[in-house]
Amino acid sequence: MTEKITCLLRMFDESNPQRFAVGEAGIFPGLSPEADDRFFYKLMELQANVRIGKATDLSHIPSLQSGFEQVIRDFAGGCQGVYYESPFIHGLSDIEINGLVWMGTPEEMRHRIDSKLEAGFKCIKLKIGAIDWRKEVEMIEYIRDRYDKDRVEIRVDANGGFDMDQAIPRLKRLADLGVHSIEQPIKQGNPMLMRFLCDVSPLPIALDEELIGKFTREEKEKMLDEIHPAYIVLKPSLIGGFSGAEEWIELADKRGVGWWVTSALESNIGLNALAQWVATLHCKMPQGLGTGGVFTNNFSTPLFLSTDTLKYNPESRLDYNALDSLDWRE
Repeated sequence: MTEKITCLLRMFDESNPQRFAVGEAGIFPGLSPEADDRFFYKLMELQANVRIGKATDLSHIPSLQSGFEQVIRDFAGGCQGVYYESPFIHGLSDIEINGLVWMGTPEEMRHRIDSKLEAGFKCIKLKIGAIDWRKEVEMIEYIRDRYDKDRVEIRVDANGGFDMDQAIPRLKRLADLGVHSIEQPIKQGNPMLMRFLCDVSPLPIALDEELIGKFTREEKEKMLDEIHPAYIVLKPSLIGGFSGAEEWIELADKRGVGWWVTSALESNIGLNALAQWVATLHCKMPQGLGTGGVFTNNFSTPLFLSTDTLKYNPESRLDYNALDSLDWRE
């Protein structure tokens, strides 16, 4: 992926269109279930229904559900870029995040690891499963040679890259290296195999892509009860917005399943809303929130990174002039 299309939603009172709220419906090609023509037809339906005050069923369009929740919250809050009230938006608290190391050549990944460790990150997340397994193990050993697990937490994300013949010995090797957990070791859609892995794995397993496409409470309960994961990873733009993610949290808490939140390549518009929501959850684990640095173009927001914590500058705000200059389709 070298570029990513996103959709921004704008809401305003027709008597004062210069004062508007904004939200992001972040489409993720290959993961978003609605990343096809359905999204644009549903977007047109949503626009028409808002004008006449009619509800729109967005239950199967999680990116639009997420973006619509954001724009409503911003509008209700006075179009100030405030989605959730908490000490975070007053600069009185922060959010610890993991340092994400993207897949690449071993040399590129080692350089990225060094950069994160030198910046002071205490939790490193490695994408694995794309290069030679031995090289990936060497990178984890490279961290462990310098920092034990009490100093630096290592999470890995296989993105479904293991097959069952590989999975168990690899999970054992990762556990021996003091890895905290692994996301999605095998492809989603194999609940019995995943349940088996969760039962026998010496390494805690977190489900990520497995959550996508589970829209009803019953579907979510069934998945958690069938697989019994140690953790679930929540990406609101892929699982029904903040309301959908909160239902996952409720069900996970009842079952003793841990969780954390991860962004999904949102721009700084969506990331700003996501961070404000996460700040209200009071989760003590490092979160997987991006910083927007992967994009060559982005929007300025009050968010900023300090060592390994995401902070909010209450003296700053969204750049509404830049947003107003976009080519909006009404």
